[in-house]
Parts: sequence; structure tokens; C-alpha cells
Amino acid sequence: MATSTFSANLMALQSNMLNFAFMLTNNRDDAYDLLQDTTLKALDNQDKYAENTNFKGWVFTIMRNIFINNYRRGVRTATMVDTTDNLYHLNLSQDSGIDSPEESYGAKEITAAINEFEDAYRIPFSMHVAGYKYNEIAEKMELPLGTVKSRIFFARKKLQERFADYV
Repeated sequence: MATSTFSANLMALQSNMLNFAFMLTNNRDDAYDLLQDTTLKALDNQDKYAENTNFKGWVFTIMRNIFINNYRRGVRTATMVDTTDNLYHLNLSQDSGIDSPEESYGAKEITAAINEFEDAYRIPFSMHVAGYKYNEIAEKMELPLGTVKSRIFFARKKLQERFADYV
């Protein structure tokens, strides 16, 4: 494909690409960054585009792959390995370190709401929040996997209903 045709096709897709980027990122600025990165990568790899293939699909695949790579990079950089002897850093709060009165009140209220659940819902939900996988919870509680999933789902729904107007 000629360079001018390639560029014209790429520019014609910009609005569709922006919509797709916004759908992936849910953030206007990140969507524009993703659009720019995708456009540059498509232009850089113009020679790799095979004639008579779906151009829009090719460009959207580039965008999706860039998004996934950026997400994975963000997860990797956010991962903290605690090498202290007593695992001191793992026990610290992962937020800014400054508790506002609203945050501490909200956490206490949410904890109280979870503790009001009957054991059938409270235990699997608490284990899930603590990081256990569904199959681990099912094994420990000796329940079918589907039952564990539904109980966690209903516990989450109960919390959403209770704090629906919480601001």
C-alpha cells in the first residue's frame, strides 16, 4: 500500500480509534495517549501490513496490544517485594499513608456491614477480599465452586445496596 494511501486510511480511522481507546482506558487523557502511541506504531510498522487484509482490524489489534502491554507494565511496576525480615512493608497500608476521617469511617462502616452477614456469606467474602482464589475457598469450606462464587456475588451485591447512596 502506498504511503499516502496508508496515511489517509489511518487518519480516516482516528475517531473510531479514539472511541476504542476510550472504551479500553475509561480516561480521556489515557485514550488520547493510546491513540497517539497506536498511530505512531502503525506508521512505524507500515511495511509489515499485508495488502488485502483488514486494515481496521490490524490497527485495532495494535491498539489492543499496546494497551495490554502498558497495563502489564503498570502492574509489574506497582508490585512491591518485601525483603525485610519481619515483612514490615506488607503490613503497611498501600494508600498514601494519610488517613482522612472519611476513609477511616468508611472502612469501619464497611467492616461492620460485612460482619453483620451470616457466616455463609461473610466467610467466603472475607476470604476472597483477603486474596484467596475461588477454588481455594471452595476447598477450605468444602463447598462447590459455583456456591462459593454465588455467595461472594450476593455479598458484594448486599454491600452495593447498603452503600448505594454513600458518598
